[in-house]
Amino acid sequence: MQLIVQVVLFLFAIDGFACASIVLPDNKLAGSPSPYLAMHGKDAINWQTWSPETFDLAKRSGRLLFVSVGYYACHWCHVMHRESYENPQIAAYLNAHFIPVKVDRELNTGLDDELQRFTANVIHQGGWPLNAFVTPEGYPLSVVLYQRPEDFLKTLNRIEGRWSTEAEKLASLARVAAPHPAPLSIAQYDQGEREALLKSFLDSVQVEADPLLGGFGEVSKFPHVPQLNLLLTIQTKLPDPKSEAWLRLSLNSMADRALRDHIYGGFFRYTTDPGWSVPHFEKMLYDNTQLAVLYLRAAEVFNEPRYQDVARTTLDFMLTVLHDSSSGGFYSSTSAVDNQGREGAAYLWSDESLKAVLSPEELKVARKVWQLDHSPFDTGDHLPADYEQVKGDEREVISNSYRKLRAARPNIDVPVDKKMLTGLNGMALSAFSRAAGLDDRYRKAAIELYQFLASQWRNGRLRKGQFGNQILPDAELEDYAYGARGLLDFAKAFKNQRAESLARQWAKQGWKIFSGLSGWKRDKASLLKSTQPGAVLEDGVIPSPSAVLIAVSLRLNNPELAKKAQRALGWRSEAMQRDPFAYPGQIGLLNGRFNLD
Repeated sequence: MQLIVQVVLFLFAIDGFACASIVLPDNKLAGSPSPYLAMHGKDAINWQTWSPETFDLAKRSGRLLFVSVGYYACHWCHVMHRESYENPQIAAYLNAHFIPVKVDRELNTGLDDELQRFTANVIHQGGWPLNAFVTPEGYPLSVVLYQRPEDFLKTLNRIEGRWSTEAEKLASLARVAAPHPAPLSIAQYDQGEREALLKSFLDSVQVEADPLLGGFGEVSKFPHVPQLNLLLTIQTKLPDPKSEAWLRLSLNSMADRALRDHIYGGFFRYTTDPGWSVPHFEKMLYDNTQLAVLYLRAAEVFNEPRYQDVARTTLDFMLTVLHDSSSGGFYSSTSAVDNQGREGAAYLWSDESLKAVLSPEELKVARKVWQLDHSPFDTGDHLPADYEQVKGDEREVISNSYRKLRAARPNIDVPVDKKMLTGLNGMALSAFSRAAGLDDRYRKAAIELYQFLASQWRNGRLRKGQFGNQILPDAELEDYAYGARGLLDFAKAFKNQRAESLARQWAKQGWKIFSGLSGWKRDKASLLKSTQPGAVLEDGVIPSPSAVLIAVSLRLNNPELAKKAQRALGWRSEAMQRDPFAYPGQIGLLNGRFNLD
């Protein structure tokens, strides 16, 4: 779905930036261990890395940094690359007037989080590619998302023109508009406050929930696993028929319709429509690990074997497509486009291709269940999924049809982002540890993954991950938090004391590096001056890393960590009061019996 784009320029006043003529260093991205960055290594744009040296270059030149953030599986990132970043005219303009910087959001999640917050405040949207204009001091000034090349070039001209004549004014407002440090308010929540927060969360669920098709939202549909997990936990403690019915509706819609890949397994990132029919075709490790655990839990809570089957096909997808058998780790994602650059083509089927594979009887049933009389895609092709309820006598026909389609096209022809990130692999370890008793393959995968994660710990420090044999340094809070939880889940499933000890070390180091008198930070040291610590970090597409580390610390039976955790539960957050829907992890912890772990 194309994102609406706005440009916001700040127009106030201060002192001194003088532009100097410089020659940019050559493009630094060739050979990057990030596939996303490496694919920009041949651009004519002289891309720089996000580093202190790049800021020094910006200060010497007086130029704005053009910071472009994306990730390998992102469809519109590929589109903007093809249309704009390979465009000679745009490349020449960026090189002449800006310091161009490319960022892989999965390697710099703290930076991405801050720029997404800035984007939401300024243009009331978010997403990727995110293209921010940052002052040489390090303050965000303006931002655009995807733009067509002709519009993008006009934006560059407009911003460069203003900066060349009003740099002092623009730099002043960027500085003034940035968040400023605030003292951390600390006071333990009493029972009434905790219950009020939980009620506010449940009230927000009622506002956001789709009562007809399940899930949240009226435009697009994302899984929102942290919210569903808390609702499922509440259901185990306070059973409610209406809540159960809606949870089942949501779980069924996600599993039956086009959010899930019925042929190759796994879940797509989200659907662009409220009816769960038109997915964005990237598949993320973080989505599939969370959804596998969600369906395993739902199978137990509702005594529903079918949900366990959904979890199994999700884990099987991860093992088949995302698993690196040589290291035991898991890759980050598969792309929305195939190897010919066509969005969704690996998963779509034409009428002719369906007729060539299915028998007339199978095609008759499929026409009804898969709604083959029309197509929501511009190509006219179809994405097989259970859009209509499958009757008892149709189930075997449909299941066999899915198997035949997979046999006819056995491989998914899509690029894979082969970064193996510590935090995301921690999430995967949680999933396979919880499923270890279901299948020897899952048990074996958990053991190998544990060994991979343990190898990321060197001399008391944690790596971000690796790409092949290339090391990715600078682990962030999410890597310590999700990694420690994965180790703890493995320790519980396998009664492994070494894994528990390692989880304790990671948790202690996580507290030491990322928490302080002002709250939580996501990365060790931010080059972005607008970044401020937070009392609570929200749950987004992945769980709140602060809430996860608190939960792990409470589980570890360690007095030092428990004391830190209890103290952090008293850190007051106005944002959580304003938008409780975004903080299910912390709210569950505050209401102890609803702790998600």
